[in-house]
Amino acid sequence: MLAFFQKKYVRITFKIILYGFAAYGFILTAAYFAVKLHLTDDPGVVDKNDRYFQEMAEKYKKNNGVKYKTPDNEAVVYNKIAVLHQYAPLNANLILHTFNKTKNVELAQRMFDAVNVHLQNNKDYLRQLEEADKLKIKSLEKFDTNLFSWMNMEEWRDYKIIMKKEYKLLDSVGRLTGVEPRLIAAMLTAEQIRLFDNNREAYKKWIGPLKILSVQSKFSWGVTGIKPETAMKIEKFIKTDTSVFYPGKKYEHLLDFRTQDIDKERFDRLTDFHNHYYSYLYAAMNIRMLVSQWKKAGYDITDRPEIIATLFNVGFEASKPKPNPRVGGSGIMIKGTRYTFGAVAYEFYYSGELADLLPYWKTRIID
Repeated sequence: MLAFFQKKYVRITFKIILYGFAAYGFILTAAYFAVKLHLTDDPGVVDKNDRYFQEMAEKYKKNNGVKYKTPDNEAVVYNKIAVLHQYAPLNANLILHTFNKTKNVELAQRMFDAVNVHLQNNKDYLRQLEEADKLKIKSLEKFDTNLFSWMNMEEWRDYKIIMKKEYKLLDSVGRLTGVEPRLIAAMLTAEQIRLFDNNREAYKKWIGPLKILSVQSKFSWGVTGIKPETAMKIEKFIKTDTSVFYPGKKYEHLLDFRTQDIDKERFDRLTDFHNHYYSYLYAAMNIRMLVSQWKKAGYDITDRPEIIATLFNVGFEASKPKPNPRVGGSGIMIKGTRYTFGAVAYEFYYSGELADLLPYWKTRIID
């Protein structure tokens, strides 16, 4: 037996195995300390269109009358749709569909604001928009190119199919928490689109073919990317009535655990591949807590999904109420173009896409 281990090829094989285990252990240790020391954290960036978002928010503060339905305001909306149709037919159709369904002038204008981010340097378009009240409405036809370029991806078409299986669960969580399902879906969309593009192999192997959402289980968990430490804070704030994030007494028991092994139950809740209920529930309560904090400080961000998404992405520690919050969050590369988490959520929210499954509530968050 001793002679066998003294053979040269046996000694070499043994050393290779030994060094392999040592290297693997080093990698695991390095990864552990990288997470503990927050070396893997994305510092976040300010969105390039942040100033535009601020100007839009100020506009609605000064002009509260835009939301009231009048024949003149309706005519202006339809004329603007006619102008937009010349430059982005699909987006014009989506706004038209939403406006015909809701008759909400302010919502239509906010949808225009989202589109105008991409047309703010087009002088001809802006000039025609100013003269929109003098134009005749043109017949709107269906085209298949969206001004929000990431919505032209194959992944987006798959995502819309997936949402046909998910919207009922989102609706259920929305009714339970009082948070608009479409607002929850805006957080989900930004996270999933990021993962679809970052993890191409996973998308090709099972996400695309099986039409399922990407479920994370490492640094962030679930389909909405809730970090373990964020989940624990949500569980704490939901019961702490002295916290600025406290959402209210009726929500205190929504996240109660059923077992003694809380860490395992939390992980199982958020990483369930078949049922994403808790991913949506934690996301909804996260949203409600952030909005609650800002309201208590005198700032209402209910109608600013781009700010809610930015705060959702960067975490509770970075949520500091102030007059002019900035839009941004983690940088997201989609087909070679850089976006921010907040901007993707904003574009989805006001795009009109999936409005049949995820309609706009009159109030984003019901108290």
